[in-house]
Amino acid sequence: MSIHVEKNGEVTVITLDRPDVRNAVDSDHARELYEAFLAFDTDDSAKVAVFHGANGHFCAGWDLQFGAKLLREAQGGDAGVFADLEFQAEDKQPAGPMGPSRLLLSKPVIAAVSGAAVAGGMELALWCDMRVMEEDAYFGVYCRRFGVPLIDGGTVRLPRLIGMGHAMDLILTGRKVESAEALQMGLCNRVVPRGTAREAALALARQLSTFPQKTMLADRQSVYTQWHLPLPQALKQEWDRGRECIAEGLQGAARFAGGQGRHGKF
Repeated sequence: MSIHVEKNGEVTVITLDRPDVRNAVDSDHARELYEAFLAFDTDDSAKVAVFHGANGHFCAGWDLQFGAKLLREAQGGDAGVFADLEFQAEDKQPAGPMGPSRLLLSKPVIAAVSGAAVAGGMELALWCDMRVMEEDAYFGVYCRRFGVPLIDGGTVRLPRLIGMGHAMDLILTGRKVESAEALQMGLCNRVVPRGTAREAALALARQLSTFPQKTMLADRQSVYTQWHLPLPQALKQEWDRGRECIAEGLQGAARFAGGQGRHGKF
């Protein structure tokens, strides 16, 4: 097995482990990742997931050796080799070429980024809610060199995350982005020493798991689903979700009144 799932209390750690190809993904491993994240999403005992790449790299993207094999089959007349990459926008659980990249889960995922997170691997990191990055790790649209398109959300999530100007720079040039620049432009959320991304992401995940979940998940869902809405509708959607959490908020206010969480203490 190259996809490992570990339960760590209320945190699920999903690890991609293909050391011979820097955790590059082929169709079989994409399917395993997809199924692992769907299982996390339906696991009532799991609140947050950490997505980790073993052996010093997050993910080097699509397995180009496997991709070359598919291309040869397509050129040989097998037009159906890419059929499983198609999807309809109304599909509620579409699988992406890299696995979970077309899913909108109901719970947060934190990427623990070490080494290379490039091409489709970068797109997987962008799919996560947050990215904890080791100081010597790097991002890059390295597939630019080979004419491989971004088809796992990179052209959508990258400009939404870091803005059009930065996104166009990275998408058009394919250049390497190291941790200091990634933090400055908002491409990652934390930079940590080499070899510590997994533990740092776990600590962050445990913190998120301690918060009142109904409110946190409602706020998270509002963020993801507001992009296509005009401002009045987006604000109405925020209120509709928040209204369902008022009781949880009142309980929290009572705890604050009793002395908990004063002066921004968590």
